[in-house]
Amino acid sequence: MKNKNVTFLTQAAMIAAIYVVLTYIFAPFSFGEVQVRLSEALTILPLFTPAAVPGLFIGCLIGNILGGAILPDIVFGSIATLIGAVLTYMLRNQKPILGPLPPIAANTVIVPYVLRFGYGVNLPIPFMMLTVGIGEVISCGVLGLVLYTALNRYRSTLFRTAV
Repeated sequence: MKNKNVTFLTQAAMIAAIYVVLTYIFAPFSFGEVQVRLSEALTILPLFTPAAVPGLFIGCLIGNILGGAILPDIVFGSIATLIGAVLTYMLRNQKPILGPLPPIAANTVIVPYVLRFGYGVNLPIPFMMLTVGIGEVISCGVLGLVLYTALNRYRSTLFRTAV
C-alpha cells in the first residue's frame, strides 16, 4: 500500500513538473486567443495512469500562475484541464484516439469565456472557440497521440500501477 502511494505521488509530481516546465518554456504561444500549449499534449497521460489527473491539474495551476495569468484564468483554465483529464481517464479502456477529445472539448468551451470576460478580448466567442480548438487539436490531438504512441511501447515499465 505504501509503495503504491509513493508511486502515485511521484508520478503526479513528475507530470505536474513537466507540464509547468513546458508551459513556462513555451509561454509565448501558451497563452492568448491563438494558443498552442505544448504541455497540453500531456493530457493523454490519464490513459496510462490515474496519477496524471492531479498531476495535470496542479501542473496547469502552477503553469498559469507562473505564466502571469489572471485569477479567472488560473481557476477556470485549470478546471478545464482537470475536466479533460478526468474524462480522459474514464476513456482509458476505449480506443486511444478518443483520449484527446475531452481536453480538446473542455478547453474549447471554457477558455474563450476566460479570454472574453477575464482578459476582455473583444473577439466573437465562436471565433475564439475555433482558434482555441485548433490549438487544442494540435497539442492534445496530434502531439498527444504522438506521445501516446511513443510511450505505449514502454507502458509496463514507465507506468506501474499507481492505485
